[in-house]
Amino acid sequence: MARMAFVASCLAAAFIASLAAQPQADFSGTWTLEAPVIATTAAVPGTPAAAAAPGDLGSGWGPMLTIVQDASRLTVEYSAFSRYDLQPPWRFTFPLDGTEGRNAVMMGRGDQVESTRAQWQGATLVLVTTSRVTDRAAGAPFTTELTRRLTLETPTRLVVDVTRAGVFGGGATTTRAIYRKG
Repeated sequence: MARMAFVASCLAAAFIASLAAQPQADFSGTWTLEAPVIATTAAVPGTPAAAAAPGDLGSGWGPMLTIVQDASRLTVEYSAFSRYDLQPPWRFTFPLDGTEGRNAVMMGRGDQVESTRAQWQGATLVLVTTSRVTDRAAGAPFTTELTRRLTLETPTRLVVDVTRAGVFGGGATTTRAIYRKG
């Protein structure tokens, strides 16, 4: 009887360990925005969230993405300009080991540096990005925070939920962008 209890506890421990060691999702591929972005919280207090859906910031990454992922990093690349602008695609690299990654974007008045930390929550990759921005009216800098949650709903369907922290007294907003692979 004791031997059966021991075997049962070993099997239970192995099962729990296999659940904890779930393979991390691989987001690699070329992705195209599937549907209009859906705002899940109101952009302006007192207005319906759905009113913000067309034309909002969505994932913030554009309608077509190329994602390359290996064991140490995730790289997202997309075109922010038309091909006639002669600008290279934007490329953002995020370390997957929990260390801070920095990406710079030329925003017209010099580089804007963003700091991002990635963390796995099960099969969802959470990217928390902070940026220092100057409020031109007040002349004082402040920090913004943007959180992206990447989840593979199916092997060909990528869901990107984005929460933008409120600034200037406004509330946070959340949007969802859905991409199809291929």
